[in-house]
Formats: sequence, C-alpha cells, structure tokens
Amino acid sequence: MRRLLSLCALLACTLAAQDVKVTTHTLDNGMKILVHEDHDVPNVALYFFYKIGSRNERPGTTGISHFFEHMMFNGAKKFGPKEFDNMMEKNGGSNNAYTSRDVTVYTDWFPKSALELMFDMESDRIRDLSFDPKIIQSERGVVYSERRTSVDNNPFGVLYEQLFASAIIAHPYHWPVVGWASDIEAWTMDDLKAHFKMGYAPNNCVMVASGDVTPQEIIALAKKYIEPIPRQAPPPEVRTKEPDQLGERRISVRRPAQLPMLMMAYHVPNTRDADQPALDLIEALLTTGRSSRLYRRLVEKDQLVLNVGGGTQESLDPSLFLFTLQVRSGKTTAEVEKALYEELDLLAAKGVTPEELDKARNQILAQFYRGLKTIAGKANLLGRYEVFNGSWDKVNSVAAEIDAVNPADIQRVAAKYFQEKNRTVATLIPDNTPAQESSK
Repeated sequence: MRRLLSLCALLACTLAAQDVKVTTHTLDNGMKILVHEDHDVPNVALYFFYKIGSRNERPGTTGISHFFEHMMFNGAKKFGPKEFDNMMEKNGGSNNAYTSRDVTVYTDWFPKSALELMFDMESDRIRDLSFDPKIIQSERGVVYSERRTSVDNNPFGVLYEQLFASAIIAHPYHWPVVGWASDIEAWTMDDLKAHFKMGYAPNNCVMVASGDVTPQEIIALAKKYIEPIPRQAPPPEVRTKEPDQLGERRISVRRPAQLPMLMMAYHVPNTRDADQPALDLIEALLTTGRSSRLYRRLVEKDQLVLNVGGGTQESLDPSLFLFTLQVRSGKTTAEVEKALYEELDLLAAKGVTPEELDKARNQILAQFYRGLKTIAGKANLLGRYEVFNGSWDKVNSVAAEIDAVNPADIQRVAAKYFQEKNRTVATLIPDNTPAQESSK
C-alpha cells in the first residue's frame, strides 16, 4: 500500500527551507551569546541560561540553586530590592525564571526601547547581587513555604520526590530541586556566596537574544555591560555516575488523599543520547492525547485510571522515563500496573505500525514548530538545545532525527529500557485516619 505524504514530511520540507539562523559570539569573560533576528514586532526576548541546578549541590546545601531563582529579584548595587520587577513593568516588559536539576534560567520579554536598560539591570545583579541578611531570611521563609505547598501538602509532589529519591541512589538527581527541609533551614552565608560565585559567573552562562535586534547591537551592549564582569572557576564536575539498577524497587507513601496514585520510573540516558528521538516518539505513542495507547487502554477501555501521563525531561546526565497514573475509584493499583506492563510489553514485542508512528511524528513536530512561532519560544529552544543537545543549530535537524526513527527502533528502545529490573514503582495509599490527640 502506497504510503501517503505525512504532515510531518510537509513540516520537514517547510523547516528545511526556513532554518533558524543565529549569530554567535563569545565574550572575553567566557559568556556565550546567541542572537536571532526577528523584526516582525518591535519586541525582544532575552534569556540567560546559567548552567547551575540541583545537580551542582551537595548534601547540606540542597535547594540552594532554587533559592537564587528568588534572590536574583531582591536587589543589587544599582537597582535595589524589587526594582528589577518595577523597572521591567514600567517599561512594558515582563519576566520570569525557573530552576531545574541542571539549569537556572531567567527570561525577559520587553519592547526594544528598553534593551539597554535590560542589559544594565542584568549585569547589575550578576555582578553585585545583594546579600542582605534580612532579605535572605525572608526569602528563606518564602522558599520553605513553597516546599510545603508543592511537596509536603501535595500528594503528587511528595510521591514524585520519594520516587526520585528511591530510583536514583548515588547521582545528585537523587534530591529534589526545591531542597530538603533541613537544608533550607541551614544554608549559611558562606554557602550562599560560594554557590553564587561559581554558578552565576559569565563563563557559566549562555545568553540568547531573539527579536527586533541585530547581532551588532547585542554584542556591543554585552561588551559594555557584561564583559567587564570577571570569569570564575566553574562548578566542579559531577563525577558520580548512577550504578545500574539490579532489580525492581518499590516504595509506598501513606498520607491523606482522595484516591490512590501510581508512579513508575525507568532509567534512561541523557538528552544527547542517540536513543532520545525514539524515546520522544514512545512518549507520544503512549501518553500524548486521547488517541495514545495508554489513554485508550487505561482511561477509556478498562476505565482503570482518571488520567495518565509520562515521558522524559531534558537532562545532562542519565535520568528517568516517568509514568504517572491517577487510579479511578473502585480500582486497584495492581490492576493498573498489570495493564500498563501489558502495553509496554506489547510495544517491545510487536512494535508500532508505520501509520501510528507517523501520527506520533506529527504530534512532536507540530509542538516543536509551535514553539518556534514566537521570539520567546525561539529563545527558549535555542538556549535549551545549546545546553542540553550540545549546540543550538540542532534545532534545524529535529525533523530529520525524528523522521529517521523507524518501527524497529521503537521496538528495540522499548525492550531495552522498559525492563522489570530497571523499574521503580511508587504507590500513594490514601490514609485519611484522623491524627490521635495526645493524652494530657
């Protein structure tokens, strides 16, 4: 039967004719700059990818990278507390930030008229961040409160944290990005200053500018405001490698909840690995949309769960392929596990049809191209590919890499990673028994 020209092939042809073009420059202090011109609107997206995350912490300082995501908005030498946000808003812009296991990223979106101001403010907080003890103590409380909300009082958060702590025993991915509670309470001033010095050095950062700019003006402003900031010794190399898992691990969490929850994790390689495109397609095949295999089997056909999700996250080191399942009332976790394993075994044994694989390709590429529609999306993708994939220009080969994956690759990769001995299972068991009052 003749294979129809798929949507992904059409999109690949479109991208091939419209590759993302970038000018690169490295400052004398080591900061790498990526500039993409897009003059459709008079706006700019300015992203700073600092290669510092929870993998660069140690026992006793966990959560400190996430803490600086907050501290970077609390004042420096020239622009005092809250002035970064205030000046941004006065000039019609907005900003955000996020921390992961591998990076801390700051995002600015603003009219071109505020371009030099943004460089002035960013250089101020990179060079002269304030370490006011009162602000540090206040922000420590904010971060601790965030941990209580997102983990301690959140069934999903506590199960996710326990899963990673059980599945990864040696590598720093073991601990949560938000940090252990006792560490949040115990960071010292010396801890903070040492972490900031190595993490926020210009040579540990990739800056991406996308929008109504030229490479010449971005490089000139960077030379004026950022190049005088000295380089520092980079974060120490993460030398610990996670050992191979030798058998299935299981944990259970008992806490107040309405329904049971299941999470399963399988060890997979880092983002640069040759198997990653196949893993991305497996994620789409199994969990993306109502037509995905696990949704059709577990939600619609067997009505075992309310929802199912899964996949990998970008990572510099080997990490996990995660499945999350909210068990339906009246169903058991054992029933859910049995059905999930049957679907994973089926994928490994029988593979996928070319038509189903085409659908997964279309889903991945459609999402990818949607990300390239805006200047912010382009800045984000360029920075992520530079850090996690080894080079920004790999955004121009995404379609080719996805198209190169064939049904045999899907079958091989599923069989390679979805093995019982490579699996960690975390179960949340509702325990709504009222706490006993102590006798007087």
